[in-house]
Amino acid sequence: MFDFIRKHTKWTMALLFLLIVPSFILVGMNNNPTSDKGDVVAKVDGIEITRPEWDREHLKEVDRLRASMPTLDAKLLDTPQARYATLERMVRDRVAAVAAEKLKLSTSDQRLARALQDSPEIAALRRADGSLDMERYRQLLGAQGMSPEMFEANVRADLSSRQVLAGVANSGFAPGAAADLALNAYFEKREIQVARFNAADYAAKLSPTDADLEQFYKANEKLFQAPEQASIEYVMLDLDIVKKGIAVNEADLKTYYEQNAQKLSGAEERRASHILIATPKTASAEEREKAKVKAEELLAVVKKSPESFAEVARKNSQDPGSAPNGGDLDFFARGAMVKPFEDAAFGMKKGEISEVVASDFGYHIIKLVDIKTPTQRSFEEMRPELEEDLKKQQAQKKFSEAAEAFSNGVYEQSDSLKPVAERLKLDIKTASNVTRQPGAGVTGVLANPKFLNAIFSPDSIEKKRNTEAVEVGPNQLVSGRVVQYTPARTQTLADVKDNVRQQWLAQQGAEEARKDGMAKLAAWKTAPASATLSAPILVSREQNQQLPAQVVDASLRADTSALPSLLGVDLGMQGYAVVKVNKVVPREAPLEAAAKQERSQYSQWWSAAEAFAYYAGLKERFKAEILVATPAVAKVNAEASVKQ
Repeated sequence: MFDFIRKHTKWTMALLFLLIVPSFILVGMNNNPTSDKGDVVAKVDGIEITRPEWDREHLKEVDRLRASMPTLDAKLLDTPQARYATLERMVRDRVAAVAAEKLKLSTSDQRLARALQDSPEIAALRRADGSLDMERYRQLLGAQGMSPEMFEANVRADLSSRQVLAGVANSGFAPGAAADLALNAYFEKREIQVARFNAADYAAKLSPTDADLEQFYKANEKLFQAPEQASIEYVMLDLDIVKKGIAVNEADLKTYYEQNAQKLSGAEERRASHILIATPKTASAEEREKAKVKAEELLAVVKKSPESFAEVARKNSQDPGSAPNGGDLDFFARGAMVKPFEDAAFGMKKGEISEVVASDFGYHIIKLVDIKTPTQRSFEEMRPELEEDLKKQQAQKKFSEAAEAFSNGVYEQSDSLKPVAERLKLDIKTASNVTRQPGAGVTGVLANPKFLNAIFSPDSIEKKRNTEAVEVGPNQLVSGRVVQYTPARTQTLADVKDNVRQQWLAQQGAEEARKDGMAKLAAWKTAPASATLSAPILVSREQNQQLPAQVVDASLRADTSALPSLLGVDLGMQGYAVVKVNKVVPREAPLEAAAKQERSQYSQWWSAAEAFAYYAGLKERFKAEILVATPAVAKVNAEASVKQ
């Protein structure tokens, strides 16, 4: 249902950043009053957002997206549209924060505690007994420049801000009749016939002269510019480099071993078999009682004859995964099973059969088959991993010191990277033909927009000074300097003649196709019987029949008061199309379950529209404005940004 949405890839790219609710858990809104000054890119209620703040926030956004979607094409994250989406989100967050303050919306201690309790990132820091490992908690926050108090204050502020739009978005609804009327109209079909005039077919018949190419070249010189380029050298400081310079003390290693040997050797594992009488948590009390009685009957059987446990499990257990194996669940550690099952299994002795254990899945009878206690490894066996762990911990602590020396070094001796490289034992790397917009296949620091902006800044180009220390990733700083700079220039006709020819053919082919198509349209309107068109096909927003989007859109927008009708569709560089709309085909009534789901989706869209309208009012009230140009794609359906 609504598969057509997934087919609109341009919309998807534009909405990628807008639709993702940035998780403030373990990130926060670190509003630092000592932020670097720079160009003002937006204002909300008189509060400025500067370009350095924007750059830092976009880098965080990129890191979050790459972590959650490792297969995501990195090029999508470095586009002007993606950066602008980050800025829009920053403005939205500021508007919500100001509104929360003006409306005196607050978050209780209980609500804050619940949010922290539900956070999967914090859950990963809990010990086996459920308590929070405060040392790891502080380390994780410290790596992001926050104390627990700062982090919790940021989460509280975020929860308060989310109340601003949640009240509107969660209260919207659309009557079923209105939803059906809109959806039926939206999914109507049209029977059409098409005649395509493809630009490529007309281009194949053209043969430009040298004069044609020269004229086209002179009229379109901007199309044939070579971008500005630079040969650069740069140095990078990251956690791995700091770690290489650390030598672990033998006494520290032994102390660390004594404190962590048991934990590092592995957790105790238990092997159990079970018999499950399945009944969901949502089942009625009568159904659960019936299942419990059945489990107790089976328990009596296996208690009387423990050796029959596997056979009873094969015949009676309702766990399809383990029943064929006599209920065997193999070895598992704590955290692998639901808590009631785990508590019972880890409280039993080998060979023991439990009483009936209730869980959300039903009722279990558990037999503990074996216990695997990890063997504590010797100091020498564990030395490599102990050394690696300690190095990593010490590197985390020393990185901030090294980062300060790096930042100060590239600034204080700005005419060379050699001093800071020698002091911190860093390699000076070189790169040639570096451009402001990275080319295809370029990755890493040379594709980082913040670093490239620093490299191509006037100060860097004109004075050949080191750039500031640019943060390009977690625990990763880089500074570079321009060795040689070549400004943007128009390439000679001789250098780009093949490109000029291709573009001339494409443009002229499209123009010839357009002329022929428009002439045919006029002739066919005069004599409809003479029209040469394809066989009739049905198109809709869900079924485009592999036709260009412009053809489908024009067909669905056509005036249906006088059918059949002929219309022309300009396909740009693809050419032209003549479309005959024969009739309207009403949408087939969906199944009740599908219709219910569609109405629910429509209601969500309606709520999002109301929330967007409310947000637009807040933007006006608090004088929110973005002061940089809007990339074209970023304008698409911006109201989706308030769905959260």
